Formats: sequence, structure tokens, C-alpha cells
Amino acid sequence: MDEDIGDSKQPESVAAVLKVFAILNALGERSDIGITDLSVRLAMPKATVYRFLQTMKSLGYVRQEADSERYRLAMRMFEIGAKALPSPDLVDLAKHPMQMLADATGETVHLGSLIDSEIIYIHKVDSRHMLGMYSRVGRRAPLHCTAIGKVLMAWEHPERRDRILDGAGFKRFRDKTITTRPAFLAELEQVKKQGFGEDREEFDDHIRCLGVPIFDRLGQPIAGMSVSFPTFRFDEAKAPEVVKMLQAASRDISERLGCTRYPLDAPQS
Repeated sequence: MDEDIGDSKQPESVAAVLKVFAILNALGERSDIGITDLSVRLAMPKATVYRFLQTMKSLGYVRQEADSERYRLAMRMFEIGAKALPSPDLVDLAKHPMQMLADATGETVHLGSLIDSEIIYIHKVDSRHMLGMYSRVGRRAPLHCTAIGKVLMAWEHPERRDRILDGAGFKRFRDKTITTRPAFLAELEQVKKQGFGEDREEFDDHIRCLGVPIFDRLGQPIAGMSVSFPTFRFDEAKAPEVVKMLQAASRDISERLGCTRYPLDAPQS
């Protein structure tokens, strides 16, 4: 190992590693992509791209579609990424309660965690209807206009929340998007007071979401869980019932993670 560190060829090795991660990042941004597109996108010779892809394919990190011969990330990448979660058991513990929620509501259920100053979807159960919210595991989304982002920030420690929001943009996605930090902080106060977060067509047109936080053994928000509705299937009168189901599922998962005092049961300040 020491000989490798002092090897005069180390710069070439570093360059190879950078190329590998550039390819992985490009694959992560597209559902699938061909060698020619990757070569142009990364300004890398096609032969080099092909060589790296074949190696990653043989190791199980990339797979190739038989019909189109295009490439995409393999599940092994998700398995590695899941180990970086605050709790490696989170997805496994959430799978059954999320499926029950999806069965009860008929809608898409998401589990999201914080990454940098965004959220990332780490598990989902699809709606049983043909029309639902488009999303995928691994997709990032903003904090300021998603139900999961709001609940993660509402129960976050104020000092850490400030640091996280320093790196967040308040981009306008739709007419109803909150676009200023003061307005977002006011929204978080309301979220914490009512015990759930809402996305009122703030990120995607014609999509409403209800979300709640999930807590770890220290009572800190570790993830968020939401139910997403197309607006034409969203019934305001039934929203409290959905929130109760979300909170019951969150309580179950949180307790399994070691949370002994579920924060949503305490009076909200």
C-alpha cells in the first residue's frame, strides 16, 4: 500500500478515479444513456468511456439494457448509498408501514432524507392509479417547497437549520412556491404547530403532498415521509385522516429506531 502511495503513476490513477466518478454522476443524472452521449457530455474519448463502463458493469455497478444497449446504474450503487443513511435500517423499517399507507390511500408514498441542502428520495411506493406523481429513488428535491423538506427543517435544531438553509436556494418552481427565507421560516412555525407539512402545488403542478417527520433515538428528525396526491384526487376534508395515518406510521418507525418520546405527541410550541 505504501509503495502505491508513492508511485510516480499516482496522478494517472487519480485521473482514472475522477473519470469513473464523472461517468457515475452522469449516469445518476439520466435514467439511461449511451456511450456516444456520455463521450460528448464528459468530453472523453468513446474508447475510454467504453473501457470504464465495461469494468463497472463487470463489478455490478452499471448495467446495460439488452434492447437499446444504453447504460444505467445498477442496484448495487443504491445498496452502497443506503449504507450512508443516518440509520442503515431506516428503509427496511419503513417499507411495511409505507406499503400500508399506499394501500390505504391509493397514492404514492415517499421516504426522504437530507443531503446537503436538499432532500433525496430513498424509498417510494407507487400509487395504484395510472396518474400519480412522477419520482424515482435517488431523485433530489428542494427543501423549501416539499412536504418532506418542510418537516425536516421544522423539527431541526435552529443552529443546524440555519447552516443548512445557508446552502439552500429559494427558487420559484410554481406560482405558489415560497421564495424567501423569512416566509419559509414562518411556514416552518406553522408546520411544527400543526404537526405536519404540506406542499400545495409548490414544486409540481397539480400535486398536493402531506408529510411528517421520522425521529431517531435522540428525538432528532432523521427522515420525512409523505403521501402525494394529484389535485383532482385530493380531498381537503379527508386530509386530517391521512395525517393521522402518516403520524401513526411515523411513530411506529421512530419507535423501532429507538425514539422513546415521540415529539409529535408533545404539545407543539
